[in-house]
Amino acid sequence: MKKEKNTAIVLAAGQGKRMHSKIQKQFLEIGGKPVLYYSLRCFQDSPLIDDIILVTGEDALAYCRSEIVDRYGFTKVSRIVQGGKERYDSVYAGLLACEDTDYVLIHDGARPFITEEILRRGMEGVKETGACVIGMPSKDTVKLSDAAGFVSETPDRKTVWTIQTPQIFSYNLIKSVHDSIRRKDMSQITDDAMVVEQESGTRIRLVEGSYMNLKITTPEDLDVAEIFLQIYK
Repeated sequence: MKKEKNTAIVLAAGQGKRMHSKIQKQFLEIGGKPVLYYSLRCFQDSPLIDDIILVTGEDALAYCRSEIVDRYGFTKVSRIVQGGKERYDSVYAGLLACEDTDYVLIHDGARPFITEEILRRGMEGVKETGACVIGMPSKDTVKLSDAAGFVSETPDRKTVWTIQTPQIFSYNLIKSVHDSIRRKDMSQITDDAMVVEQESGTRIRLVEGSYMNLKITTPEDLDVAEIFLQIYK
């Protein structure tokens, strides 16, 4: 029986405008290494992952090859490909670069604290329907607003999750829905689970990640990440 192949698509093409830095957030350093290093290291070391597709901006392709992949010996990185204008364009570039893959794990390169335990739970979850997302139950009460900025609804906190990455899918499922939705309006798409929800109706399993699995977005996040790194090590 053919062993299933799992590919991690790591997105590192974001501009990080909220970071107010000339350096893209995935290349800023925590603990003396680029933010991007840590998720790549987890995928490199995981027996669950067979190869890695790294998606980055056109001007960072050579840098990622020499200063990230070669420097740190990430031998599972089989392709470094150019991303697109929007996140979903970068995801699609990663999907097109996959070869003979059964499952894909789509991960933000600005989330450094992915762990083997999260990957294991995610791979177990995706086997149910072919789609699962990593996240955590919300610790805060969430309010929905109307167009005028007034509270319109307060959903039950027990049903509210904040979504993280990786988001994990059967390759055939996620590739087919991305093919389909690219012929439509994609302006409201913020994550890959939305594409699956809209185009296939597939039930998506929620799997617990970690409250440490934060996305580096603002300067304050870097300070928090330095503290988390002491635990993560």
